[in-house]
Amino acid sequence: MRSPTKTEAELPPMSEAEIMANALSDPDNPPITEADLARLRPLPAVRALRLRLRLTQEEFGARYHIPLGTLRDWEQRRTEPDMAAQAYLKVIAAEPVRTAEVLARKGAA
Repeated sequence: MRSPTKTEAELPPMSEAEIMANALSDPDNPPITEADLARLRPLPAVRALRLRLRLTQEEFGARYHIPLGTLRDWEQRRTEPDMAAQAYLKVIAAEPVRTAEVLARKGAA
């Protein structure tokens, strides 16, 4: 953990009201509203799913036929899984063993 800079150490603490007033005055990055939250779609928690299955990125990608680069991009939020990938991730989350077994069968795509 880094130490605060001299400037940070000299700044007086702000109240919640001051913090909110500053946030509201920033035209480039206003605080998120309830309406904004309602419009947002949650992204599949790919990393959480992989960790729940106790797999490395390499193992998860190999087991479920997901390219490693794609998996990394999803986990690092550089890209978002498309609708088909989101559906596939739901199947993996619901039936991880069965999904892996089906994919491991000879002739599986």
